[in-house]
Amino acid sequence: MPQLPLVTLLESALAARADLLVEPYDGAVRLFNGFYEGDPRLVIDLYGRTLLLHNYADRPEELDETITVGIMRLRERLPWVRAVIVKSRHAPDIESRQGVLIAMSESATPDRRVREHGVAYAVNLQMNRDASFYPDTRNLRRWIIDHVADKTVLNTFAYTGSLGVAATAGHARRVMQIDRNHAFLNVAKDSYSMNGFPINRTDFQSGDFFTQVGHMKRTGVHFDWVIVDPPFFSETNKGRVDMVHESERVINKVRPLINDGGYLITINNALFVSGVEYMSVLEGLCKDGYLTIEEIIPIPADFTGYDQTRVMQPPEDPAPFNHPTKIAILKVRKKG
Repeated sequence: MPQLPLVTLLESALAARADLLVEPYDGAVRLFNGFYEGDPRLVIDLYGRTLLLHNYADRPEELDETITVGIMRLRERLPWVRAVIVKSRHAPDIESRQGVLIAMSESATPDRRVREHGVAYAVNLQMNRDASFYPDTRNLRRWIIDHVADKTVLNTFAYTGSLGVAATAGHARRVMQIDRNHAFLNVAKDSYSMNGFPINRTDFQSGDFFTQVGHMKRTGVHFDWVIVDPPFFSETNKGRVDMVHESERVINKVRPLINDGGYLITINNALFVSGVEYMSVLEGLCKDGYLTIEEIIPIPADFTGYDQTRVMQPPEDPAPFNHPTKIAILKVRKKG
């Protein structure tokens, strides 16, 4: 529970993020991370000119007054905001979990796109429990844009495809996006259209990860890069993803698809997996000499909190990563 009133916490958080709150107000920013900055019941994001409040209280109604106060203060400080969405993670009805719209005027609608590093990304802020776009991987998208020219890329567990969109913006030769849910991949296609990228429908494939990867192995399909950003746990009749206990299993599944000298980009979002524990897994995979840890990509400060705003720590120490979203770039060598 917060030791300081929410208004005080918000003032400090907004001051720390002043350089991110500039015209044309079309980016995606975490305005307040309560898990680090004083109230783990509340997280506030900004997508363009739309505020998105995540209510994590076990009983959502207990935060109603706090959210009302927070919205009032944010509207005073950010008068250009035109819509507010409140998502209640533990609400009994799906509509509240996916987000209730509070329009600032009768004609106000939630933003449907954001821009980052000059690239447009489609968003659908009420299609799911989250917001369809993850600003915490902002630095990874920058890294991809800067390094991917003329490479072939497979983006697994693509969700709405933002990492693949970044690869396309960085002039990758080919980007294949795979996810179980075709509706998510349709958002990726919207991002392509917004940027004027050509849409090759065979590069947007909905289906089970294990089935898709198995087919690629059998047919000899290879890529220069493979991106692995799975949920921390998922199970189908085709296989299981468990990033807490078996993260190396998913990594080993895609290794045969990567060309010699290519990259494996791996992301582990498991909150209760420490940085030391995850590095131990990666170092174990590197012992055979065919994988090398090239780089760790940090999470932006608006997600980790700032020195002057951070008053809480995650349940497990993420070091040498700076956040429980642990991103590593691995270089791949092929046997023979």
